[in-house]
Amino acid sequence: MVKFDIKELNIWFGAFQVLKRVSMEIRSNEILSVIGPSNSGKTTFLRTLNRLSDMQPNFKRSGQVMFEGTDIKKIDPELLRKKVGMVFALPLSLPLSIFENVAYGMRMHQEKNRITLLNRAERALKEAYLWDEVKDRLDESAFKLSGGQQQRLCIARTLAVEPEVILFDEPCSGLDPISTAKVEDAMVKLKEHYTIVLVTNNVKQAARVGDRTAFFLSGELVELDATDKLFTAPKDKRTDDYIRGKFG
Repeated sequence: MVKFDIKELNIWFGAFQVLKRVSMEIRSNEILSVIGPSNSGKTTFLRTLNRLSDMQPNFKRSGQVMFEGTDIKKIDPELLRKKVGMVFALPLSLPLSIFENVAYGMRMHQEKNRITLLNRAERALKEAYLWDEVKDRLDESAFKLSGGQQQRLCIARTLAVEPEVILFDEPCSGLDPISTAKVEDAMVKLKEHYTIVLVTNNVKQAARVGDRTAFFLSGELVELDATDKLFTAPKDKRTDDYIRGKFG
C-alpha cells in the first residue's frame, strides 16, 4: 500500500528553489532512508510531508503530495501532524516528568482519561525501547535522562498520539554509538506498525535500517531504489560518488 504519493513536487522559499520536480512513493510499513549532502533538500522534503514547511516565511509549493489518496492541502494541518509525527535531531524534552512528557501530546488532543493516558504511555515507552529503564522513575524530571534516553522519550511522545507515519530528522546526530543502536533497533521494530522516513547524514545508518533509500542532491531526487541495490550497484555516478565519500 502507498502511504504518500508525491508528483512533481517543487518547493521555494522566496526566490530560492529548494526542491525540484520530486516524484516518488512512500510505502506503508517501510523504512525509507533519505541521504544526501547538506543543502540537498532532505529536511525540507521531510517537513513538507506533514506541512511543517508551510509555517516558514515565503514558502511556496507546486506539484502534489497525496497522503492515503488525499491531497495534504485538504487535510487540516493539526490532524495531519497527528497522523504524521516527527522526531527532531535534538531531543526536545519538556520541563515535566517522564510520564507527563509522554502524555503531553495526548492531552493536547483532548485525552483526559487517566487510565488511557497511563496505558498508552506505557505502550509508547515500550515501543521506544525505554520502558525498562524508566518504569520506576516516571515521576522524575525528564531532564535527568541521558541524551539517548531523552531522544527515545521524544519517540515515545510521538508514538503516544498513535500516528501512522513517523518522520525522523537526523535522530542520532548527537548520540553515542550505544544510544544510536537502541534508536535504530526501535525503528526496525516500529516499522511493523508504522511507516518511517529517516533523514540521515550517516550513510552507514541508512544502509543498516533502510528498506529503500532515496539520494537527494541540490534539491533533486537523483535515485531511489532498494537499499541493498542502491549501495552495491547505484545507477547514477553521483550516487556512487556520494556513497564512497568523494563529496558531501
